[in-house]
Amino acid sequence: MNSTSTSLKFSFYAKIIFVFMGACFFFYILYLGQQIILPVLYATMIAILLNPVVNFLLKHKIKRVMAIAIAVLIAILFSIGLLYLVSTQLSMFRATFPRLVLKFNELLQHGAHWVSSRFNVDETRVDQLLIKTKGGLLQNANVMIGHTLVTITGLLIVVFLIPVYIFMILYYKPLLMGFVRGIFDKTHHDKVEEVLFMTRNIIQSYLNGLLIEAVIIAALNSAALLIIGIDYAILLGILGALLNVIPFIGGVLSVAMPIIIALATKDSATYAILVVLMYMLIQFFDNHYITPKIVASKVKINALMAVIVVLIGNAIWGIPGMFLAIPLTGIIKVIFEHVEQLRPWAFLLGDTMPTGRKFTFALPKTSFKRAKQKVYAKEK
Repeated sequence: MNSTSTSLKFSFYAKIIFVFMGACFFFYILYLGQQIILPVLYATMIAILLNPVVNFLLKHKIKRVMAIAIAVLIAILFSIGLLYLVSTQLSMFRATFPRLVLKFNELLQHGAHWVSSRFNVDETRVDQLLIKTKGGLLQNANVMIGHTLVTITGLLIVVFLIPVYIFMILYYKPLLMGFVRGIFDKTHHDKVEEVLFMTRNIIQSYLNGLLIEAVIIAALNSAALLIIGIDYAILLGILGALLNVIPFIGGVLSVAMPIIIALATKDSATYAILVVLMYMLIQFFDNHYITPKIVASKVKINALMAVIVVLIGNAIWGIPGMFLAIPLTGIIKVIFEHVEQLRPWAFLLGDTMPTGRKFTFALPKTSFKRAKQKVYAKEK
Protein backbone atom coordinates (compact mmCIF):
# COMPACT_ATOMS: atom_id res chain seq x y z
CA MET A 1 0.00 0.00 0.00
CA ASN A 2 2.73 2.41 0.98
CA SER A 3 4.87 1.44 -2.00
CA THR A 4 1.92 1.99 -4.34
CA SER A 5 1.19 5.45 -2.94
CA THR A 6 4.88 6.34 -3.09
CA SER A 7 4.99 5.26 -6.73
CA LEU A 8 1.92 7.35 -7.53
CA LYS A 9 3.40 10.39 -5.82
CA PHE A 10 6.65 9.94 -7.69
CA SER A 11 4.76 9.61 -10.97
CA PHE A 12 2.80 12.80 -10.24
CA TYR A 13 5.92 14.81 -9.41
CA ALA A 14 7.71 13.37 -12.42
CA LYS A 15 4.88 14.59 -14.66
CA ILE A 16 5.18 18.08 -13.19
CA ILE A 17 8.94 18.10 -13.77
CA PHE A 18 8.56 16.86 -17.36
CA VAL A 19 5.84 19.42 -18.12
CA PHE A 20 7.97 22.22 -16.64
CA MET A 21 11.07 21.13 -18.55
CA GLY A 22 9.07 20.76 -21.75
CA ALA A 23 7.61 24.25 -21.34
CA CYS A 24 11.06 25.75 -20.72
CA PHE A 25 12.48 23.95 -23.76
CA PHE A 26 9.51 25.06 -25.89
CA PHE A 27 9.88 28.74 -24.94
CA TYR A 28 13.64 28.52 -25.46
CA ILE A 29 13.09 27.20 -28.98
CA LEU A 30 10.63 30.04 -29.63
CA TYR A 31 13.27 32.52 -28.46
CA LEU A 32 16.03 31.02 -30.60
CA GLY A 33 13.88 30.75 -33.72
CA GLN A 34 12.19 34.15 -33.48
CA GLN A 35 13.64 35.38 -36.80
CA ILE A 36 11.89 32.49 -38.55
CA ILE A 37 8.81 32.04 -36.36
CA LEU A 38 7.72 35.70 -36.10
CA PRO A 39 7.37 36.33 -39.86
CA VAL A 40 5.53 33.02 -40.28
CA LEU A 41 3.11 33.89 -37.45
CA TYR A 42 2.41 37.35 -38.79
CA ALA A 43 1.97 35.93 -42.29
CA THR A 44 -0.42 33.26 -40.99
CA MET A 45 -2.59 35.81 -39.21
CA ILE A 46 -2.71 38.05 -42.29
CA ALA A 47 -3.51 35.02 -44.44
CA ILE A 48 -6.46 34.21 -42.15
CA LEU A 49 -7.69 37.78 -42.58
CA LEU A 50 -7.33 37.56 -46.39
CA ASN A 51 -8.95 34.14 -46.73
CA PRO A 52 -12.52 35.54 -47.08
CA VAL A 53 -11.28 37.86 -49.85
CA VAL A 54 -9.79 34.88 -51.69
CA ASN A 55 -13.03 32.90 -51.30
CA PHE A 56 -15.02 35.87 -52.62
CA LEU A 57 -12.82 36.11 -55.71
CA LEU A 58 -12.97 32.36 -56.28
CA LYS A 59 -16.79 32.49 -56.28
CA HIS A 60 -16.57 35.03 -59.11
CA LYS A 61 -14.71 32.54 -61.34
CA ILE A 62 -11.23 34.00 -60.81
CA LYS A 63 -8.44 31.45 -60.86
CA ARG A 64 -6.94 30.52 -57.51
CA VAL A 65 -3.45 31.92 -58.16
CA MET A 66 -4.85 35.21 -59.47
CA ALA A 67 -7.29 35.49 -56.55
CA ILE A 68 -4.50 35.00 -54.00
CA ALA A 69 -2.26 37.48 -55.84
CA ILE A 70 -5.04 40.12 -55.80
CA ALA A 71 -5.66 39.58 -52.06
CA VAL A 72 -1.94 39.87 -51.26
CA LEU A 73 -1.69 43.00 -53.44
CA ILE A 74 -4.58 44.59 -51.53
CA ALA A 75 -2.77 43.90 -48.24
CA ILE A 76 0.48 45.36 -49.62
CA LEU A 77 -1.26 48.53 -50.86
CA PHE A 78 -3.01 48.95 -47.50
CA SER A 79 0.31 48.57 -45.67
CA ILE A 80 2.04 51.04 -48.01
CA GLY A 81 -0.73 53.60 -47.45
CA LEU A 82 -0.50 53.20 -43.68
CA LEU A 83 3.31 53.48 -43.74
CA TYR A 84 3.10 56.60 -45.93
CA LEU A 85 0.64 58.23 -43.53
CA VAL A 86 2.80 57.43 -40.50
CA SER A 87 6.04 58.46 -42.26
CA THR A 88 4.65 61.90 -43.17
CA GLN A 89 3.67 62.44 -39.56
CA LEU A 90 7.10 61.27 -38.41
CA SER A 91 8.83 63.70 -40.77
CA MET A 92 6.82 66.55 -39.21
CA PHE A 93 7.73 65.27 -35.77
CA ARG A 94 11.42 65.12 -36.68
CA ALA A 95 11.37 68.71 -37.94
CA THR A 96 10.13 70.04 -34.61
CA PHE A 97 11.99 67.57 -32.41
CA PRO A 98 14.72 70.07 -31.25
CA ARG A 99 12.03 72.49 -30.05
CA LEU A 100 10.28 69.63 -28.32
CA VAL A 101 13.50 68.65 -26.52
CA LEU A 102 14.02 72.23 -25.28
CA LYS A 103 10.47 72.40 -23.99
CA PHE A 104 10.83 69.02 -22.31
CA ASN A 105 14.03 70.17 -20.58
CA GLU A 106 12.18 73.22 -19.26
CA LEU A 107 9.48 70.94 -17.86
CA LEU A 108 12.15 68.84 -16.15
CA GLN A 109 13.68 71.93 -14.58
CA HIS A 110 10.32 73.10 -13.28
CA GLY A 111 9.68 69.62 -11.97
CA ALA A 112 13.05 69.54 -10.19
CA HIS A 113 12.31 72.90 -8.57
CA TRP A 114 8.87 71.68 -7.43
CA VAL A 115 10.32 68.47 -5.95
CA SER A 116 13.07 70.32 -4.10
CA SER A 117 10.65 72.88 -2.63
CA ARG A 118 7.94 70.35 -1.85
CA PHE A 119 10.06 67.65 -0.20
CA ASN A 120 12.97 69.78 1.11
CA VAL A 121 15.48 68.10 -1.19
CA ASP A 122 18.64 69.88 -2.35
CA GLU A 123 17.95 71.13 -5.88
CA THR A 124 21.51 70.39 -7.03
CA ARG A 125 21.04 66.71 -6.18
CA VAL A 126 17.82 66.62 -8.16
CA ASP A 127 19.58 68.31 -11.09
CA GLN A 128 22.40 65.76 -10.95
CA LEU A 129 19.86 62.93 -10.97
CA LEU A 130 18.12 64.45 -13.99
CA ILE A 131 21.41 64.91 -15.84
CA LYS A 132 22.35 61.30 -15.14
CA THR A 133 18.93 60.06 -16.25
CA LYS A 134 19.03 62.09 -19.47
CA GLY A 135 22.53 60.84 -20.20
CA GLY A 136 21.37 57.26 -19.78
CA LEU A 137 18.42 57.87 -22.09
CA LEU A 138 20.67 59.37 -24.76
CA GLN A 139 23.08 56.46 -24.47
CA ASN A 140 20.24 53.97 -24.79
CA ALA A 141 18.92 55.90 -27.79
CA ASN A 142 22.33 55.73 -29.50
CA VAL A 143 22.53 52.01 -28.82
CA MET A 144 19.03 51.55 -30.20
CA ILE A 145 19.86 53.51 -33.37
CA GLY A 146 23.03 51.47 -33.89
CA HIS A 147 21.13 48.23 -33.36
CA THR A 148 18.49 49.38 -35.84
CA LEU A 149 21.12 50.16 -38.48
CA VAL A 150 22.73 46.77 -37.98
CA THR A 151 19.44 44.89 -38.32
CA ILE A 152 17.91 46.93 -41.15
CA THR A 153 18.97 44.32 -43.71
CA GLY A 154 17.19 41.63 -41.73
CA LEU A 155 14.08 43.79 -41.54
CA LEU A 156 14.07 44.32 -45.30
CA ILE A 157 14.36 40.58 -45.81
CA VAL A 158 11.39 40.03 -43.49
CA VAL A 159 9.33 42.68 -45.29
CA PHE A 160 9.90 40.89 -48.60
CA LEU A 161 9.40 37.43 -47.11
CA ILE A 162 6.03 38.05 -45.42
CA PRO A 163 4.09 38.54 -48.69
CA VAL A 164 5.70 35.36 -50.03
CA TYR A 165 4.70 33.49 -46.87
CA ILE A 166 1.14 34.83 -47.14
CA PHE A 167 0.86 33.71 -50.77
CA MET A 168 2.23 30.24 -50.00
CA ILE A 169 -0.01 29.74 -46.93
CA LEU A 170 -3.12 30.69 -48.92
CA TYR A 171 -2.08 28.59 -51.92
CA TYR A 172 -1.20 25.49 -49.91
CA LYS A 173 -4.12 25.82 -47.49
CA PRO A 174 -5.78 22.56 -48.73
CA LEU A 175 -2.48 20.74 -48.28
CA LEU A 176 -2.02 22.12 -44.74
CA MET A 177 -5.59 21.26 -43.78
CA GLY A 178 -5.16 17.77 -45.22
CA PHE A 179 -1.99 17.33 -43.17
CA VAL A 180 -3.86 18.24 -39.97
CA ARG A 181 -6.57 15.71 -40.79
CA GLY A 182 -3.99 13.08 -41.74
CA ILE A 183 -2.20 13.09 -38.41
CA PHE A 184 -5.41 11.90 -36.68
CA ASP A 185 -7.06 8.51 -36.91
CA LYS A 186 -9.91 8.12 -39.41
CA THR A 187 -12.40 7.58 -36.59
CA HIS A 188 -11.72 11.16 -35.44
CA HIS A 189 -11.91 12.83 -38.87
CA ASP A 190 -15.46 14.11 -38.35
CA LYS A 191 -14.47 15.69 -35.04
CA VAL A 192 -11.29 17.14 -36.57
CA GLU A 193 -13.32 18.62 -39.45
CA GLU A 194 -15.73 20.17 -36.98
CA VAL A 195 -12.90 21.69 -34.93
CA LEU A 196 -11.10 23.01 -38.03
CA PHE A 197 -14.27 24.49 -39.50
CA MET A 198 -15.49 26.22 -36.33
CA THR A 199 -12.07 27.46 -35.20
CA ARG A 200 -11.36 28.85 -38.68
CA ASN A 201 -14.54 30.91 -38.69
CA ILE A 202 -14.22 32.09 -35.10
CA ILE A 203 -10.57 33.04 -35.60
CA GLN A 204 -11.46 34.95 -38.77
CA SER A 205 -14.21 36.86 -36.97
CA TYR A 206 -11.89 37.54 -34.04
CA LEU A 207 -9.01 38.89 -36.15
CA ASN A 208 -11.39 40.89 -38.34
CA GLY A 209 -12.90 42.31 -35.16
CA LEU A 210 -9.47 43.34 -33.89
CA LEU A 211 -8.70 45.04 -37.20
CA ILE A 212 -12.02 46.92 -37.24
CA GLU A 213 -11.54 47.91 -33.60
CA ALA A 214 -8.05 49.27 -34.36
CA VAL A 215 -9.40 51.36 -37.27
CA ILE A 216 -12.23 52.78 -35.15
CA ILE A 217 -9.95 53.58 -32.20
CA ALA A 218 -7.37 55.20 -34.51
CA ALA A 219 -10.09 57.41 -36.00
CA LEU A 220 -11.51 58.33 -32.59
CA ASN A 221 -8.07 59.05 -31.10
CA SER A 222 -7.00 61.19 -34.06
CA ALA A 223 -10.29 63.11 -34.15
CA ALA A 224 -10.17 63.78 -30.39
CA LEU A 225 -6.57 65.02 -30.52
CA LEU A 226 -7.33 67.20 -33.56
CA ILE A 227 -10.31 68.75 -31.76
CA ILE A 228 -8.20 69.46 -28.67
CA GLY A 229 -5.40 70.85 -30.84
CA ILE A 230 -2.58 68.43 -30.03
CA ASP A 231 0.34 68.27 -32.47
CA TYR A 232 0.97 65.02 -34.42
CA ALA A 233 -2.65 63.95 -33.76
CA ILE A 234 -2.83 61.37 -36.56
CA LEU A 235 0.49 59.76 -35.61
CA LEU A 236 -0.48 59.56 -31.93
CA GLY A 237 -3.94 58.27 -32.82
CA ILE A 238 -2.57 55.42 -34.97
CA LEU A 239 0.09 54.47 -32.41
CA GLY A 240 -2.53 54.53 -29.66
CA ALA A 241 -4.78 52.20 -31.65
CA LEU A 242 -1.92 49.75 -32.23
CA LEU A 243 -0.96 49.85 -28.56
CA ASN A 244 -4.61 49.30 -27.61
CA VAL A 245 -4.21 45.68 -28.73
CA ILE A 246 -1.97 45.20 -25.67
CA PRO A 247 -4.30 45.17 -22.63
CA PHE A 248 -3.70 47.54 -19.70
CA ILE A 249 -0.06 48.29 -20.63
CA GLY A 250 -1.06 49.51 -24.09
CA GLY A 251 -3.81 51.72 -22.71
CA VAL A 252 -1.40 53.47 -20.35
CA LEU A 253 1.21 53.99 -23.07
CA SER A 254 -1.35 55.22 -25.60
CA VAL A 255 -2.53 57.99 -23.27
CA ALA A 256 0.95 58.78 -21.91
CA MET A 257 2.35 59.78 -25.32
CA PRO A 258 -0.21 62.54 -26.12
CA ILE A 259 0.01 63.80 -22.53
CA ILE A 260 3.78 64.26 -22.88
CA ILE A 261 3.33 65.98 -26.27
CA ALA A 262 0.62 68.24 -24.81
CA LEU A 263 2.81 69.24 -21.85
CA ALA A 264 5.83 69.81 -24.11
CA THR A 265 4.10 71.81 -26.85
CA LYS A 266 1.38 73.72 -25.00
CA ASP A 267 1.71 76.46 -22.38
CA SER A 268 -1.21 75.24 -20.26
CA ALA A 269 -1.79 71.94 -18.46
CA THR A 270 -5.45 72.15 -19.49
CA TYR A 271 -4.62 70.40 -22.77
CA ALA A 272 -3.15 67.41 -20.93
CA ILE A 273 -6.27 67.20 -18.73
CA LEU A 274 -8.48 67.30 -21.82
CA VAL A 275 -6.41 64.49 -23.37
CA VAL A 276 -6.94 62.33 -20.28
CA LEU A 277 -10.71 63.00 -20.27
CA MET A 278 -11.08 62.28 -24.00
CA TYR A 279 -9.07 59.06 -23.76
CA MET A 280 -11.11 57.90 -20.76
CA LEU A 281 -14.28 58.47 -22.79
CA ILE A 282 -12.86 56.56 -25.78
CA GLN A 283 -11.71 53.66 -23.57
CA PHE A 284 -15.17 53.48 -21.95
CA PHE A 285 -16.78 53.37 -25.40
CA ASP A 286 -14.28 50.71 -26.54
CA ASN A 287 -14.69 48.46 -23.49
CA HIS A 288 -18.49 48.63 -23.33
CA TYR A 289 -19.56 48.89 -26.97
CA ILE A 290 -16.82 48.23 -29.54
CA THR A 291 -15.16 45.16 -27.99
CA PRO A 292 -18.40 43.31 -26.99
CA LYS A 293 -20.10 44.01 -30.33
CA ILE A 294 -17.25 43.71 -32.84
CA VAL A 295 -14.55 41.53 -31.25
CA ALA A 296 -15.83 38.00 -30.66
CA SER A 297 -16.77 37.59 -27.00
CA LYS A 298 -15.87 33.90 -27.11
CA VAL A 299 -12.17 34.67 -27.22
CA LYS A 300 -12.03 37.28 -24.46
CA ILE A 301 -9.08 36.72 -22.12
CA ASN A 302 -9.28 37.53 -18.43
CA ALA A 303 -7.10 40.32 -17.05
CA LEU A 304 -4.69 38.06 -15.14
CA MET A 305 -3.91 35.82 -18.12
CA ALA A 306 -3.73 38.83 -20.45
CA VAL A 307 -1.00 40.49 -18.39
CA ILE A 308 0.91 37.19 -18.01
CA VAL A 309 0.88 36.34 -21.73
CA VAL A 310 1.88 39.91 -22.70
CA LEU A 311 4.85 39.74 -20.33
CA ILE A 312 5.79 36.30 -21.70
CA GLY A 313 5.51 37.60 -25.27
CA ASN A 314 7.75 40.55 -24.40
CA ALA A 315 10.31 38.27 -22.72
CA ILE A 316 10.48 35.93 -25.73
CA TRP A 317 10.04 38.21 -28.73
CA GLY A 318 10.12 41.79 -27.43
CA ILE A 319 7.61 44.35 -28.71
CA PRO A 320 6.42 42.17 -31.67
CA GLY A 321 5.69 39.43 -29.12
CA MET A 322 3.57 41.83 -27.06
CA PHE A 323 1.40 42.55 -30.11
CA LEU A 324 1.08 38.84 -30.95
CA ALA A 325 0.44 37.65 -27.38
CA ILE A 326 -3.29 38.40 -27.14
CA PRO A 327 -4.32 37.24 -30.67
CA LEU A 328 -2.30 34.02 -30.28
CA THR A 329 -3.81 33.38 -26.84
CA GLY A 330 -7.25 33.99 -28.28
CA ILE A 331 -6.59 31.47 -31.05
CA ILE A 332 -5.29 28.93 -28.53
CA LYS A 333 -8.38 29.49 -26.38
CA VAL A 334 -10.66 28.86 -29.37
CA ILE A 335 -8.89 25.56 -30.11
CA PHE A 336 -8.97 24.53 -26.44
CA GLU A 337 -12.73 25.20 -26.31
CA HIS A 338 -13.32 22.62 -29.06
CA VAL A 339 -11.16 19.87 -27.58
CA GLU A 340 -12.93 18.32 -24.61
CA GLN A 341 -9.77 17.38 -22.71
CA LEU A 342 -8.45 20.95 -22.98
CA ARG A 343 -11.61 22.86 -22.05
CA PRO A 344 -10.44 23.47 -18.44
CA TRP A 345 -7.48 25.41 -19.88
CA ALA A 346 -9.83 27.45 -22.07
CA PHE A 347 -11.91 28.13 -18.96
CA LEU A 348 -8.76 29.32 -17.15
CA LEU A 349 -7.89 31.69 -20.00
CA GLY A 350 -11.42 33.10 -20.33
CA ASP A 351 -13.26 35.67 -18.26
CA THR A 352 -16.42 33.65 -17.50
CA MET A 353 -16.83 33.42 -13.74
CA PRO A 354 -18.64 30.35 -12.33
CA THR A 355 -22.11 31.31 -11.05
CA GLY A 356 -22.44 28.53 -8.50
CA ARG A 357 -20.72 25.65 -6.80
CA LYS A 358 -21.35 23.37 -9.75
CA PHE A 359 -20.35 24.41 -13.21
CA THR A 360 -19.32 22.75 -16.44
CA PHE A 361 -16.67 23.38 -19.02
CA ALA A 362 -19.02 22.41 -21.85
CA LEU A 363 -19.65 24.77 -24.72
CA PRO A 364 -23.14 26.15 -25.38
CA LYS A 365 -25.28 23.60 -27.21
CA THR A 366 -24.93 24.65 -30.84
CA SER A 367 -25.25 22.30 -33.76
CA PHE A 368 -22.22 22.04 -35.99
CA LYS A 369 -24.40 21.37 -39.02
CA ARG A 370 -26.59 24.38 -38.25
CA ALA A 371 -23.51 26.62 -37.83
CA LYS A 372 -22.04 25.25 -41.06
CA GLN A 373 -25.28 25.93 -42.95
CA LYS A 374 -25.33 29.53 -41.67
CA VAL A 375 -21.76 30.13 -42.82
CA TYR A 376 -22.40 28.61 -46.23
CA ALA A 377 -25.57 30.70 -46.56
CA LYS A 378 -23.58 33.87 -45.85
CA GLU A 379 -20.91 32.88 -48.40
CA LYS A 380 -23.59 32.37 -51.04
